[in-house]
Formats: sequence, C-alpha cells, structure tokens
Amino acid sequence: MSVRLRRIYEPPEPDDGLRVLVDRLWPRGLAKDAAHVDEWPKALTPSTELRRWYHAGEGGYDEFRRRYEAELAAPEAAELLDGLRESARGGPVTLLTASKAPGKSHAHVLLDLLRS
Repeated sequence: MSVRLRRIYEPPEPDDGLRVLVDRLWPRGLAKDAAHVDEWPKALTPSTELRRWYHAGEGGYDEFRRRYEAELAAPEAAELLDGLRESARGGPVTLLTASKAPGKSHAHVLLDLLRS
C-alpha cells in the first residue's frame, strides 16, 4: 500500500496516483484546475471546532490527535477512511494539505491511520 503526504502547493508528480485534498477549506491562492485534485472528502477533515481549538493553541498535538481520531470513528468519516484504504490497495494515494507543518497536522494523523 502506497500512501504519502505532500503540500498541495508542490507541483503534481506522475507517481502521485489518486490526489486527495484532506483540508476542509480550499487552499488560498491556488486555482482549482492547477491543483489536480481527484477527491476532496470534507467529512474526513477535523470539525471546525476542533480545527479552531488546535490552531488557537489551546491544546497540544497529542490531545488534538486523540480528539481527531475520535471524530474519525463517526460512521461517515470511518466509511471514507475505509474507502481511502481500499484505493491505496489499488495504487498510490497522495494526501494533500496546505498545512505549513504537515507532520503536526491532521493530514499526518490520516497518513498514520492509512499506513497502519
């Protein structure tokens, strides 16, 4: 299973496979046709409340991760996550995020869950 994480501002590469935007909001300054996004499953993204809580600095990454994984257990999100796992079994999947620190973001949580 091949899953990787990239910033959406990086140019697409031939080996990206299925390109999945995992941010709730569309990235600033990026035209939709230039992004080459195949899927945008907003139900896989953190809730607005959780995203605001984390970006306000009210909690650390470990607590954010715990809360986000709890949100991903909801039926719609769990179904979408299973669908991504199935896609990754069939070929490469690239998770795309606008986060400046992808390693401490929700996208990294998704990457870990898909690889496990």
